Amino acid sequence: MKNLKITALLAVMAFSPFYANVFPTEGTSFVKVLADAVKWKAETIDVGTIPQGKPKLIRFEFTNTSSKPIIIENVAPSCGCTTADYTKTPILPGKKGFVEASYNAANAGAFVKTVNVTTSDSKTPKALTFKGTVAAS
Repeated sequence: MKNLKITALLAVMAFSPFYANVFPTEGTSFVKVLADAVKWKAETIDVGTIPQGKPKLIRFEFTNTSSKPIIIENVAPSCGCTTADYTKTPILPGKKGFVEASYNAANAGAFVKTVNVTTSDSKTPKALTFKGTVAAS
């Protein structure tokens, strides 16, 4: 019974307003800092109509807006019909880098594909999207 009272008291203290202001809430948020480190020229590109069976190169460009170099650690296309290339060297503050996707459409019709990019600045992948329509050949 004594252990139950102690546990209940600790639970009440854990959720009390005393602990509500442990972390500062003013200033720049952590999420905003991560979001501003890489500024993409476009996160979605509409490629329009492309021919079936002929690779289409899509280029996503970005600027390093942070105060430290950024390295692209991983680029993962959403399907096997897409290959990717990217800036392999560190991108210095204020400089530009790129991610390229080469899409080879086997089927006619509308499509939406993504390329997930992970950088040294954020371990959460950024989804870059390209879309369009494949015209039958």
